[in-house]
Amino acid sequence: MVHTPTTDVLIVGAGPVGLSAAAELRRHRVRCRLVEKLPARLPYAKAVGVQPRTLELWDRMGLARTVLECAAVMRGQLILVNGHEVARIDLNLPPEVPYRFAALPQYETERLLEEYVGGFGTAVERGTELLSFAQDADGVTARLRTASGGQEEVRAGYLIGCDGAHSTVRKELGLAFEGDAFAEEYMLGDVETDWDLPHGYGVRSMHRADDGSTDDLLVCIPLPGTGRYRMSMLVPPELSTRAPDGVAHGLEGARVPELAHLQAVVDRLAPRPAVLSRLRWSSVFRISHRIVDRYGEGRVFVAGDAAHIHPPTGAQGMNTGVQDACNLAWKLALVVRGEAGAALLDTYDDERRPIGEEVVGRTVRHATQGIETDPDDPRTVLLREAQLLVGYRDGPLAGGVHGPVDAPQPGDRAPDCPGLEAPAAGYPLRLLDVLRGRAEHVVLLYAADRTDLAEAWAAAAGHGLEAVAIRAHEATAVAPDVLPFPGYRDAAGEFARLYRPDGPTGFVVRPDGQLGARFPLAGTQAALSDYLTLLSAPAPAHR
Repeated sequence: MVHTPTTDVLIVGAGPVGLSAAAELRRHRVRCRLVEKLPARLPYAKAVGVQPRTLELWDRMGLARTVLECAAVMRGQLILVNGHEVARIDLNLPPEVPYRFAALPQYETERLLEEYVGGFGTAVERGTELLSFAQDADGVTARLRTASGGQEEVRAGYLIGCDGAHSTVRKELGLAFEGDAFAEEYMLGDVETDWDLPHGYGVRSMHRADDGSTDDLLVCIPLPGTGRYRMSMLVPPELSTRAPDGVAHGLEGARVPELAHLQAVVDRLAPRPAVLSRLRWSSVFRISHRIVDRYGEGRVFVAGDAAHIHPPTGAQGMNTGVQDACNLAWKLALVVRGEAGAALLDTYDDERRPIGEEVVGRTVRHATQGIETDPDDPRTVLLREAQLLVGYRDGPLAGGVHGPVDAPQPGDRAPDCPGLEAPAAGYPLRLLDVLRGRAEHVVLLYAADRTDLAEAWAAAAGHGLEAVAIRAHEATAVAPDVLPFPGYRDAAGEFARLYRPDGPTGFVVRPDGQLGARFPLAGTQAALSDYLTLLSAPAPAHR
């Protein structure tokens, strides 16, 4: 058996979630190894929906541009029942949201993330399988089977299981995975069609029996390319399969649908006649809804499908997993670097498991009743589907003074905003432009008075935090380029509109783009001290 040098974090599974965890850890200067049992990326368009919030996270990494160049836009969805259009959902977000809904085959998402991680010198170790692990007070010892067939023992500070619905890490850790499976089986196909539906619109077409049950279904998601869609539908009896291990979720079975199987459903349910062609791949799959009883134990954690599985309605799964990874990675980085106490890692479960529970429940409701039956107003439904409402207000890291009721609070997403003016820029910038490439916490200092900003900036610097000044819209007496620290002017007044500062105000933006704290600028020294103390010894979450 080969013994390798210690690594800070061992990540099992190189799908979008594992790759996102590696990307964030490497950005935070943390060593990691990334192992994947499969010898190569699967050429399947499985998880295809990319939510606006995920694009914001990738923007901060500097990855959004390459994703946008490869992705297709999602403009909306047509909903039909028994051949009649009953709803048309337009995915129109508020203008201050920088990204729209997009679709990208999972293998392309993995390729782009893998190239990004490779830029830090970290390669995916393919054909490498986790066999077992044991943890102690100082770390985790994992046993791997390598691509050559030999075994290797790895010593790591921490282990993250991003190894999917049938996770070895979850099973070895003994986590409960409660839930159930849908009785129906489905088939997927990546095909092209010659219909002339509106560009960028998906289709959900159902046939409802006299008792109100859905006995036939067609869901089509546009993919990059002309007339290309990922279609899913109920499986015919001859392709029915049985789950291998009781967690009936994902692609299964050796028999795969042929083009004729998909065409038959399209003939019955498509909004207008269409001929399918160029079947790239197809599969039978099942859906379960399950969630773990805890997102980790000791030095071992689970994320993505290893922690929660649910219907693909609304493309929530991969995106929720990416947020899991980003939430955990920055906390691990602080602990590994000795800048926070180990108790900070408990907040991963405190913050993320309630989100997972909500997503599982919501996607089950939408899958069985239809998203159009959601009782919330359409704007709220859309923002939630875009994952822009994910927040941790009741979590243990929501520090500082809460602002006006309709203002972003500690724990909420830090909104992007346009219209920032920089001295040497001849065009307006967005807040995302200011945050891009900054891996750590950033303190935003808002005021009109130069003296207020200078004192607050000095306090932030004294705590080792990076700070950026946002000059108020009315601050024209002193040009922003005379500030002795990074500064922008809220020329369009959008920062004030979206953040609702109550006079000179400071905001801590966490590495995952959530607000950590909000405070009066005069109290910057105490507020930042309190927040950093919170990271060292977070209080129990309010559940």
